[in-house]
Amino acid sequence: MTISEATKLSPTHAVSVRPLIWIGAITTGTVVTNLFAPQILVGLMSRSLDMTALQAGLISTLTLLGYALGLLLLVPLVDLVENKRLILRTLACAIIAAVGTAMAPTPLILLAATFILGASCAAIQMVVPLVASMVAPERRGQAIGDVMSGLMIGILLSRPLASLIADSWNWRGYYLTSAVLMTVLGCALARYLPTLQPATKVSYGALLRSFPRLLREEPVLRVRSWTAALVMASFTAFWAAVALRLPDAPFKLDAKGIALFALIGVAGAAATPIAGRWGDRGFARPLLIVSHVLIVGALALCAWAGMTESRITALALLGVGAVLLDFGITTDQTLGRRAVNLLQPEARGRINGLFVALFFIGGAVGAAAASAAWSYGGWTAVCAVAATFGVLGFMTDIATKTGSE
Repeated sequence: MTISEATKLSPTHAVSVRPLIWIGAITTGTVVTNLFAPQILVGLMSRSLDMTALQAGLISTLTLLGYALGLLLLVPLVDLVENKRLILRTLACAIIAAVGTAMAPTPLILLAATFILGASCAAIQMVVPLVASMVAPERRGQAIGDVMSGLMIGILLSRPLASLIADSWNWRGYYLTSAVLMTVLGCALARYLPTLQPATKVSYGALLRSFPRLLREEPVLRVRSWTAALVMASFTAFWAAVALRLPDAPFKLDAKGIALFALIGVAGAAATPIAGRWGDRGFARPLLIVSHVLIVGALALCAWAGMTESRITALALLGVGAVLLDFGITTDQTLGRRAVNLLQPEARGRINGLFVALFFIGGAVGAAAASAAWSYGGWTAVCAVAATFGVLGFMTDIATKTGSE
């Protein structure tokens, strides 16, 4: 869909693409922090409410479960309901849920609020395809890359920012801060988002039943979701285990040092706009190959860092490895999103929801694999497992060109 076509759908709302892209990037980056912050705040939250170990473990689990259900049950509404209204209402639910989480007096209310917050964070995946639909196909990769850079920065900053806010205030302060920021962004979205009425004229049940058909009919969706899930598994495996490795020799970092190290990964977000632009120029296939080779090489560097005696050398190797790893992962993710957003315009909500749901499944597999590898062989085993996902991505590149045109 070109800009002119999008404007025809919204004659009363002038579409200003560049501000929309920036607001989309900031919105996705801000909202996504709610999904990962509980992983660092869970100890403070459980102690303040005298939660059992089981209840504490459910905080992060319910947040991500809510998000997964939001992807599958709410994002498809993009193909059925006017998009601007849907995004603003979903974001309003996220704001209310964030305030509810911050004010929760009991564990039960807290768990319910975090589940609703996770589901409402699905607004992220409503914004990305809407922004993509506002630009011409030949510039879509660039637009998606710009928005995705905000998303990746938000994911990487979520843990250190949550830790810093909690240290300066408390865990409730983080959720109140998030609610305020989302309110400000909601006002900006209300001003800049165009109204976009989907062309689909089917029932909600029919939309949900169409998921298997879309996977069956769209090989691009299958292949790019597969590699996206693989690189997300690498990402999650690395970042889930690195915090366990950094306090020990040769790194010897304290909690603040670990939070600062996490900021290094933000540099990898610079790959998203670059990958989007080069994908638009026809270089998607070589970029995908390079991204998967980069993941494997980066994890080799990270494994080497763990075996180095010099603290400075070890931190330098691990830092470079983390940046290269995130470069490889964000490149695959950006090119994958570009490819699937060029598919059926009338099904972009369902396609986007499926794509993200599948790569989050990859993230869950990566976290489980990292836990098993850490128990079995420590840091080196974690790096080997994470690299294996990159190797599988490279093998996919060799086996098929689907979705890399």
